[in-house]
Amino acid sequence: MATPSYSRAPQAWPGVFTFARGSAACLLAMALMSTAVVGQEPASELDPVNAAGETAGLEATPSAIPSSPQEIVSAVGWPFAIVFAVASIVAVCCAVDRLVVLRHRRVIPKAFVDRFLQHLRSGRMDKPNAIAVCQQDGSPMADVFLHGVRKWGKPSVEIEQAVIDGGERQISQLKKRLRVLNGVATVSPLIGLLGTVIGMIQAFNRIAQSNAMGQAEQLAGGIAMALLTTAIGLFIAIPALTAYMYLAGKIDALVVEMDRLGQELVHLISGEALRERGQIKPRPAGDGATGGKKPVKPKQT
Repeated sequence: MATPSYSRAPQAWPGVFTFARGSAACLLAMALMSTAVVGQEPASELDPVNAAGETAGLEATPSAIPSSPQEIVSAVGWPFAIVFAVASIVAVCCAVDRLVVLRHRRVIPKAFVDRFLQHLRSGRMDKPNAIAVCQQDGSPMADVFLHGVRKWGKPSVEIEQAVIDGGERQISQLKKRLRVLNGVATVSPLIGLLGTVIGMIQAFNRIAQSNAMGQAEQLAGGIAMALLTTAIGLFIAIPALTAYMYLAGKIDALVVEMDRLGQELVHLISGEALRERGQIKPRPAGDGATGGKKPVKPKQT
């Protein structure tokens, strides 16, 4: 009797197992898809009345937060809208004006400064010519130089004080309208906070009068409308404060450079420096309050 051979059985079982696994995966996927389709049936088939009511309610409910400029103006009120508009215009005008005025080539023109100091170092410029050149240029740095040149040949302390006085005048001109920008950055959030407080009071007052204390929708809408003024105030204040800090730092950098150039001018036109270069003859030993003459002794009685 021939013995049956099982040598091909192990080769056939992997194919059966693969087919079984594929069939099970297909059945599971079909079951999941059918469940998803059942769960996504339109609400109108389940409950047509409720679905229609909910759709109508969503379409009829307006947005509580205004989006267009007209809606924002109507929400915050004309008084606050006018104040915010004026603050925005003032901040933009001050920032643009200072950006134009504080240009480096306008405050400290490099060509004029280099040529002016070079002529002083080489001794090719005297006091009248220096005054004429500074008056002709008219820049803030030239005005500082002019204050020092008018003290030509004086002691260095006197010239330095004149340069400091001229520099302080120019600094005050450079900082002009900068306080206005800082004021806008400071006051705008406070105005917005005031509008928020007033809006909150009005919102709670309307809810109390309408006997709707339990309705959170009306309370949330009123608070959102009230917070709108604070958002507008911050929207104005943040750019204004940023511009103020940038311009203040630019003024500080200009002042440091103007001070350095002023000190260099003092060392070039002071009496001590001119005597060292031989442009001024040293005073005689007896020159003083009496003009070099010997003081007259009073007669003894």
